[in-house]
Amino acid sequence: MAATDRDSFTLVITGAPYASQAPQTALAFARAALEAGHRIDRVFLYGEGVHLASALSTPPSDETHWPREWASFLQAQEIPGIACIASALRRGLVDESEQRRYELSSHNLLSPFQIAGLGEWVEGRIKSTRTLYFHGGS
Repeated sequence: MAATDRDSFTLVITGAPYASQAPQTALAFARAALEAGHRIDRVFLYGEGVHLASALSTPPSDETHWPREWASFLQAQEIPGIACIASALRRGLVDESEQRRYELSSHNLLSPFQIAGLGEWVEGRIKSTRTLYFHGGS
């Protein structure tokens, strides 16, 4: 079935930056979709994909900083970026609320990403005409 002008997408990224091409491919798709007149309803990070929302990621200066690229894109396009709370906590990614809840010394969620539950993924599947998954390999 061909995409229509009214298609909207929820993107689910499960591959980590620098360990897979998932975040890069998803960003290229998102930019192309918007340019073609489609809408991105939300981006949901799951599993290793939550590393894309880490404010502590520091790649070498000659490499693309994928978390910042995504953060800038989401902010400019006003698209919600959601990191699955269970995946995030397992991988040491916390926002200010979870920092207080678990009495941690700091938080490391990159703005404008938010931490939320799988309900956000379900809502995206309901609201969007299509859900695309960008996996991190085998």
